Amino acid sequence: MERQSAGNLPKLFVLGDSISMHYGPFLKAQLNGFCDYERKMAPAGETADLDSGKGANGGDSSMVLDYLEKRFKEPTFRPDILLINCGLHDIKTDPAVGTRQIHETDYLANLTCIVELLAATGTQAIWVRTTHCVDAIHNSISTTFNRYIADLDAYNRIADGVMTAAGIPMIDLHRFTRNLGEDADLFRDHVHFYPAVCAQQAAFIAGCIVTMLGSRQLRGATASGA
Repeated sequence: MERQSAGNLPKLFVLGDSISMHYGPFLKAQLNGFCDYERKMAPAGETADLDSGKGANGGDSSMVLDYLEKRFKEPTFRPDILLINCGLHDIKTDPAVGTRQIHETDYLANLTCIVELLAATGTQAIWVRTTHCVDAIHNSISTTFNRYIADLDAYNRIADGVMTAAGIPMIDLHRFTRNLGEDADLFRDHVHFYPAVCAQQAAFIAGCIVTMLGSRQLRGATASGA
């Protein structure tokens, strides 16, 4: 796919967790001339919090669903492509009682409602598979909540099933990131990645999006973007 003039670019809107916030600036730069980039931003006066799901963070699947239900009531919110992810906040586990922020059945229900909303609004989405965590690294740093790779894998499988059934293309950022090297060289804290890793994630995602646009896999974006 060749770069397009600014007026013909498909509008890409990103709604995701703090991982997407970190690779976002790189992604925006790499999609210059291919997509008009925008993402969820913090409301005026609200500070960013990478762990709570506030601000520019999409948060858990309930928060994502609530955000989309509100935004789609706005006539001007009609992205050509919605790059979407949630899962890391859903699996946050209370170390005192062992309960997750969003139970598996509720995660499934929320994702089902999200894809139904996307279908009803005619929105082309791309799902980004949730990046991994390492129990020993995460839970030795984070004191207020835990995450476990077994839960993350289970929630990725749930999302895989929902998105496949809905015909929504997926970008496997999970596998790509795990293939980049040793975990100690990837994580800068409990779950976030070093800037060099974020740049590689963005390049991978940008390549996938441009390829999808060029092959007309994205039905809602090809009219203006191909």
